[in-house]
Amino acid sequence: MSPVLAKALRILGRLAYVGALAGVFLLAAYLSFNAFVRSGATAAPDLAGLPRQTAIDLLADHGLSARVLEESARFDGAIAAGHVVEQQPRARTLVKRGSTVQLVLSLGPQKTQVPSLRGQSLQSAQVALANSGLALGRTLRVYEPTLEPGTVVEQAPATGEVVPPGATVDALLSLGGSAERYIMPDLVYRDYETVRRFFENRKFRLGSVKFETYEGARDGAILRQFPLAGHPLTRREAISLVVATPPAAATEEDL
Repeated sequence: MSPVLAKALRILGRLAYVGALAGVFLLAAYLSFNAFVRSGATAAPDLAGLPRQTAIDLLADHGLSARVLEESARFDGAIAAGHVVEQQPRARTLVKRGSTVQLVLSLGPQKTQVPSLRGQSLQSAQVALANSGLALGRTLRVYEPTLEPGTVVEQAPATGEVVPPGATVDALLSLGGSAERYIMPDLVYRDYETVRRFFENRKFRLGSVKFETYEGARDGAILRQFPLAGHPLTRREAISLVVATPPAAATEEDL
């Protein structure tokens, strides 16, 4: 072997040796750095559904801190109010110890306040409920002299109560004032003008009044009435009468 070739082989051998040492050094450095990084990392725990303080304590056990995003809280029908509904980073994500996990809390199921319906007509009450995401439930009617017929007297649930969206609200509707009832007197053969003044002065309604010729009856005597004597009577009901007039006097031509 020539001296030049031998020298070249020695140089290549030294270079290979140096390269191997460098590779080992780099591999050891990488493994050491990776172990160092991993020793300072942890998997984010699953916090979904946990109460606020429990989630904060669990993060602290993993060397992490919590930041509650109060402005991002949202309604959730499945998770109770004050419990975690979302976290960032997500569960089981590797994070450095000492880093922060952001938490979004649930406001619980969405609720609606019942609007006031008292004094509103049935149609207006239905519109007010629909605007609040609610519906009209059962309706009953009672006499209520202070409210017009058909307007809401009471409601259940009451004004301001908090209910789930879509809930129904029952309403009690007014029939107006309860009508006072009287017993219809017997008016037959009584004087019409006297009877008329009696009922009008007491705010009763007089309906149709017909005059008929009736032999033997005095002028202005009441012959028939409706309602009949003994029947119930209210001030809203009309009283109809038939009144007698004397027959026309005979003339010479008739004779």
